[in-house]
Amino acid sequence: MKTWCLSAEADADFVYHMEDVLQVYQLPYDPERPVVCTDEASKQLIGETRVPLPTEPGAPLREDYEYERFGVVNEFVFV
Repeated sequence: MKTWCLSAEADADFVYHMEDVLQVYQLPYDPERPVVCTDEASKQLIGETRVPLPTEPGAPLREDYEYERFGVVNEFVFV
């Protein structure tokens, strides 16, 4: 599945300039001018409140839907 959101301001001019950015990723490797990509995400940290039941042959994994919340983190990735 692919998802994304374009704002109401994402008109033809916006798309035109976005294509310029995408062309940068297609350039051949140049050690003098490396391409650096960045991404970020917010993740919820959760834990089990009960020990999951042991698995059995032919049966699906059984977990309790109750969880303990340990907060959130922001992840930043640079490649």
